[in-house]
Amino acid sequence: MEAGGQPAAPHVSVILPVHNAEAWLDECLRSVLQQDFEGSMELSVFNDASKDKSMTIIEKWKVKLEDSGILVVIGGHDSPSPRGVGYSKNQAIAQSSGSYLCFLDSDDAMMPQRVRLQHEAAVRHPTSVFTSHGPTVVMPTWFCSREWFSHVGPFDEGGQGVPEDLLFFYSHLRKGGGVVRVDQSLLIYRYHPKAATHSVLETTIWTHRVRFLEERALPHWAAFTIWNAGRQGRRLYRSLMAESRRKVVAFCDVDENKIKKGFYSYEDSEERPKPRVPILHFRAARPPFVICVKLAARFVVAGYTQQITDMDPRWQNSEENKPHRHPCRSLTLS
Repeated sequence: MEAGGQPAAPHVSVILPVHNAEAWLDECLRSVLQQDFEGSMELSVFNDASKDKSMTIIEKWKVKLEDSGILVVIGGHDSPSPRGVGYSKNQAIAQSSGSYLCFLDSDDAMMPQRVRLQHEAAVRHPTSVFTSHGPTVVMPTWFCSREWFSHVGPFDEGGQGVPEDLLFFYSHLRKGGGVVRVDQSLLIYRYHPKAATHSVLETTIWTHRVRFLEERALPHWAAFTIWNAGRQGRRLYRSLMAESRRKVVAFCDVDENKIKKGFYSYEDSEERPKPRVPILHFRAARPPFVICVKLAARFVVAGYTQQITDMDPRWQNSEENKPHRHPCRSLTLS
């Protein structure tokens, strides 16, 4: 208790936006109860106009959680339609009081060690967002201090189709924030047809990523190479602003059929003559690189530009195409 008899603020608030999540809520809320964190916790739930039995399940678990010492704060609205994930997260944060914020989606389940391990890391790195190991630093394994969230946030409340987590992350980076990864499994992520992520178009994500690349990286480079002469690489080239396109000195690849073409001609360009960009073998290319791949290809990008994939035997069996290293600057766009 604090002076004056008021209860002390919890160490960690678990931020849980909910919309029609009855199929997954039991597992999700059970994972909150099973956390091995020894500090104080609260669960802040915001119900975004659910029309199913989500609130009944939440009220049931409220009793169990509070019997175990976890305060539960519930807010929400029953409008005809939801306001969106960004709005729900902001409301859940506003009604919470913990010093640290642990973001959780209602269709996911935390491993018991999640809050403990991320809290330990957050105490050491107060201006960072914390995530688990995996293919992405964007939700749903974020954990940060309330103070840092207030400095960066709030989430965009544009509603369906807006990548509020990606926009927040870019704002976080602009303000000097870092990323710290806890190299253990912290969460079971559920991917299903009703997931909110499906409301965000791939083209929307792509556009935000390219514009951020042009804002934060390309102004520092006089010239660069696009690593990938295939569809994704050409798409990146066409997506760039004219000033950025003029900095592309080459594409590079390992596919001999692409390399034999010699160059890529941008036929839709209004420039005359039309730009013709050389296509080189990756050994002949020069950094810096923008490495343009699909996540499904399982490319690995290390501190040196080193890539290998288990999907194309040419990368594994050819002496010529064994991983090639040289110190360089590189960015990955996927």
